[in-house]
Amino acid sequence: MKTFSEFVQLNPDYLKTLLLDDLRATDFARLDEKKHVYLDYTGAGLHAAPQVREHTEYLNSDVAGNPHSASPSSMSATSRVERTRNAVLKYFNGTNTYTAIFTLNASAAIKLVAESFPFEDGSQLLLTADNHNSINGIREFARAKGADIKYSPINIPSLRLDHDSMDSNLNLRNETVPNLLAFPAQSNFSGVKHPLDLVQAAQDKGWSVLLDAAAFVPTNRLDLQTVSPDFVALSFYKMFGYPTGVGCLLVRNSSLGMLKRPWFSGGTVNFATVQGQMHVMSPGEAGFEDGTLNFHSIPAVGMGLAYIERIGIEVIQTRVQCLTNWLLHELLEMRHSNGRALVRIYGPTSTAQRGGTVTMNFYDMAGHLLDYRRLEELAGAEGISLRTGCFCNPGAGELAEGLTLEDMRAAAALGSSASLSSFMKLMETRGEKSAGAIRVSLGVASNYSDVVRFLEFAGNLRDQTSLSIGVATFDIDSCRVIRDGS
Repeated sequence: MKTFSEFVQLNPDYLKTLLLDDLRATDFARLDEKKHVYLDYTGAGLHAAPQVREHTEYLNSDVAGNPHSASPSSMSATSRVERTRNAVLKYFNGTNTYTAIFTLNASAAIKLVAESFPFEDGSQLLLTADNHNSINGIREFARAKGADIKYSPINIPSLRLDHDSMDSNLNLRNETVPNLLAFPAQSNFSGVKHPLDLVQAAQDKGWSVLLDAAAFVPTNRLDLQTVSPDFVALSFYKMFGYPTGVGCLLVRNSSLGMLKRPWFSGGTVNFATVQGQMHVMSPGEAGFEDGTLNFHSIPAVGMGLAYIERIGIEVIQTRVQCLTNWLLHELLEMRHSNGRALVRIYGPTSTAQRGGTVTMNFYDMAGHLLDYRRLEELAGAEGISLRTGCFCNPGAGELAEGLTLEDMRAAAALGSSASLSSFMKLMETRGEKSAGAIRVSLGVASNYSDVVRFLEFAGNLRDQTSLSIGVATFDIDSCRVIRDGS
């Protein structure tokens, strides 16, 4: 393994990010105090200690109440919420051209579009094979309204979009009805950055576009004047860890009017009557923010954005790119003593148009798949947090791992007993196929030592066998021990 000086020689831009090492020692001191290697930034970002201190000071110094009133406490809460809304729009350069709608998370933001988009008979919903399940779920709303659903494929092994197929699918739009394209700016499975110029290309052909930016914005700048989707979904905890339970749907003002809510609730109506059985929806974002907003937590979003701005998102992006480049290189170099590759990387093996998410599986000397759930347990025992499974992205996983339509039909035949564990066992009987993988992802507090620790863990798997590694003791579906750990 390369020394730090050798690493820097290969990644000289890393020296431009040393500010993050200082912050690691102060704002993220708990990582080194606990000797913890956190490698799940695509799952959730880590909060910095100053964010929590600032938010606590605000909570303990202000009197904030339910915003739906004109009392002093309500007005205070409303003021902080609107100040944060403005900060969100400013951060993404969407002031005056976009509306920010606060939600629980990115999934809730996507559901707002799914339930409110004016699908009708003949409408088309175009998805990519690489999508989070929250995007895949749009098809249920679309299908119920008579829309046609189509998936545009990704190429193997790059897991990048097939541009010719995408262009053909966009040309098949039904021009008389609304149509929606939804895709991720960055894959939560492979780290692939899909081309953002697809947004304008689709809009030029008459499509509305929903961009899932949840995995992209933690380490990349999204400028809504440069890229202008009709809808953008994101979760703030993915960006800076705290608060959880607050996400956002950014809607281009010119597209807001096409969304029609299928119901109303407290906070979303200007007028409602029981006797008259009618209602008048509130205009703008208020018509989409159901119930009482999380008015205590929303101000922490502005604090998190300010923290990122003080660092500079470009600094974070450079740090993550340097570490990812080294991680990929070292993993691909790993071999068993018989020369067989230890690791299989899914997706791009360079940092060109990819983020800091690296998904892989490990194989023994005979080429047999090592149980990724067991490896997660072993990593956890060494204080390494990573993620395993299918990452709620079945399309990318199915294609990356060579699963076929026949495999999916066999899984469907399991009926109500279908689960990740049962699917894994089924795939083992169908040619030792993998139903999941190991994902490591890097972020704001990642450093050279974190990657060293993971590479050392990976290196210790050399010349191991499936028998010596063993199988998992934990059932991911039921969250219980499945065998004696002795």
